[in-house]
Amino acid sequence: MKRSVYIAAIAVVILVITTTGHIALADPDEANTGQKAVLVTGASSGIGLKITEVLAANGYFVYAGARKQKDLDALNAMENVRSIRLDVTKQDEIDAAVAIVKDGGKGLYGLVNNAGVFIGGPLIEVDVEEFKWLMDVNVYGPYRMTQAFAPMIIEQKGRITTIGSISGILSGQFAGQYSMSKHAIEAFTDSLATEMERFDVKVSVIEPGNYKSKIALSAGARMTGKDYVKEGSVYAEEFKGMQERMTDRGQYKEPDEVAKAALHALFDPSPKRRYLVVPNQEEAGRTIGKAMQELVQLNEGQAYTYSRDQLIEMLDATLNPKTE
Repeated sequence: MKRSVYIAAIAVVILVITTTGHIALADPDEANTGQKAVLVTGASSGIGLKITEVLAANGYFVYAGARKQKDLDALNAMENVRSIRLDVTKQDEIDAAVAIVKDGGKGLYGLVNNAGVFIGGPLIEVDVEEFKWLMDVNVYGPYRMTQAFAPMIIEQKGRITTIGSISGILSGQFAGQYSMSKHAIEAFTDSLATEMERFDVKVSVIEPGNYKSKIALSAGARMTGKDYVKEGSVYAEEFKGMQERMTDRGQYKEPDEVAKAALHALFDPSPKRRYLVVPNQEEAGRTIGKAMQELVQLNEGQAYTYSRDQLIEMLDATLNPKTE
């Protein structure tokens, strides 16, 4: 075989020696093309699937995390998408995902922590093990994923965005567990953003309102037959009514606006720290109103307070920050 043929053969099959110490085959059409890669968790449906579709359609390469084989197969059929079996509560699957991304040859520019679940019920009655499960997915999941993929993202000075919820600001009856998990993402985002500044990595949180997804349907299925309300509970009738309303969110809008926010958070030169993405003015008003109510509660009747004029002055300074 001539030397040129050997060279051509080497060009077709690229050997990638990964930092994990093993040798893997990388597709030469995927490696070293300059195409930025993003990993999206919970990509099988709803917001995660929509973000995957939008990123792929815009020419980015998406590693799409899902748990079921039929979802993995559907994602693999999409252009610019490679599915990864990924449960964010299982460290071995996260470690395997890291190896797959390294072997892909593109590194990782962006991470979208989207995987999430919902349960609801009286805070004084829902079993603590159910609460642990919720927090394991919604809080520990992003924590695990961010730690695992931070080195690759730092290397590319990339982006990390987490799908929170307006429920992280709003909270009400029978939604406390979910709201607690999403409120934790608020603190996670602010602390992570500060810590990643030195690496020129931007961090954001997207806070959707009511959009079409399967989260309520999945929650309803999990809660059915479980003792979320104790026998003789004063909440029994009200909670039963909530369960009856917990159906597929098909009546809501497609989450196109959420995917657009993710695209901006990942690739705009000046991403926002927070994206309030709601389908109507009413949800925006309730969310901003709640944040203002908390401000008043923190100020009113406290040891150190500010007058109305001082609060307005502080608001104006925040809206129009001085640049050095």
